[in-house]
Formats: sequence, C-alpha cells, structure tokens
Amino acid sequence: MAEFEIDPAVKDRLALALDVDDLVAAIRIGREMRDYFSVAKIGLELYSAAGPEAIGAIADLGYSIFLDLKLHDIPTTVGRAARVLGAFGVQYLTMHAHGGVAMLQAGVQGLQEGARNAGLPEPKSLAITVLTSDGDAPAEVMPKRVMLAAEAGCSGIVCAVGDLVEAHHYAPRLLRVTPGIRLPGDRNDDQARAASPSDALASGSDLLVIGRSVTQADDPVAAAQQIHESAAVADRPSR
Repeated sequence: MAEFEIDPAVKDRLALALDVDDLVAAIRIGREMRDYFSVAKIGLELYSAAGPEAIGAIADLGYSIFLDLKLHDIPTTVGRAARVLGAFGVQYLTMHAHGGVAMLQAGVQGLQEGARNAGLPEPKSLAITVLTSDGDAPAEVMPKRVMLAAEAGCSGIVCAVGDLVEAHHYAPRLLRVTPGIRLPGDRNDDQARAASPSDALASGSDLLVIGRSVTQADDPVAAAQQIHESAAVADRPSR
C-alpha cells in the first residue's frame, strides 16, 4: 500500500479537538494525530482536569495551542485571565462575543500583553459568535457579534460553516474558525449545524476544528486521512 501523502497546507488548517478529561489520554491522541493536524484545541474539559500543564504537554508534541475557554466575565477579570494565558504560550484563545466590546477589548489587550511580556509571538483572540449547538439563535445575532469582534480588535471569530459567507461580508479581515466538522456518515451528536471538511473550506473557513470524527473513530488514522482527502479536493475561494 502506498504511503499516504500529507499536504502541509491542509494540515495547517486543521485543529484537533482534545475533548477528554485525562491528560495521558490527550497526549496519546495528540501523539497519534500530530502528522495530520498542526493545531490542538484544549477545551474546558481537559483544562479543568489538567490545568496549564495541558498546554505545555500538548505544545511539546509540536502543536500550536488553541485554548477554547470561551471567557465571559467582567472586562477586568477577562483581561487579567487573558494576560496569564498569553504568557503560557497559547496561539489562540476564545471569548464570548456576547460579553460585549469592552470585555472583548480587555481580553485582546490582556492576551497580547501576556505574550509580549513573556517574549512570545502575538497570539490570536477569537470571538465566539453563535455556538454550533444552537440551532435556534435569531438571524440577527451572528452579524451583530461579528461586528462586535471587529470593533474590539479580535483576530478572528468562531462560527458555524453556514455563517461563513455572511460573516466574511461583515468583517472580511477576520480569521474564520469553524467547529462542528463531521465526515459524511458521522453522527452530528450535539452539533445542530455540522458540516463536512470540504464544505467548510469551500465556504471560506481558515481553520477547521475536528474532534469526534477522528478521536471516536474505529480507526482514527484512517479518519484523519479521509479528512485530508476531503479537504484536498475542496474548492478554495479566492481571497
């Protein structure tokens, strides 16, 4: 059997969601998948289980760290928390756009300050627009939150694939990150607005967050290869 050829351009646009509550399990999954993903997402579950240790352990595997904590609090608290996290070396940090411009601005500034004080490259702040599990959000919510993110100076947004084109219309400079990615035949589970890798890329996603399609597959390596194949044939929009 011919060796599978990995396209580095595809790999750089894929984030592996390590949604487990055990750091040893996360390291095992990360080690197995590091040929296929450049970014690893650490969410509330893993961060609650292992704390900042998870960031260093997964970064040591060669991943850029996407810390998905969805910060949402008063501006002072978010800014101070983001400053700490920036010093840890995360490359991406999420905050809820629902928190408003002042909160998002505090998070952006705190994250940048923390990284700068630690001598690290500038990280990217991502505003959560509408959760992909929320299939009932009013149509006007997403555009408003995209514009809040742009006004606050965020680097990008997190949104469903179905919102990508509209989001780009309102804030074309923002990085677009899409969770809820599923292979054909996979269960959607709690993702009300799931989409395939090829659909996500064709719609303009910059970074695809992929978890259960790989981590819960009978053959995770085969699933990762299928994702690469799906992404490789997608029509990329001109930028």
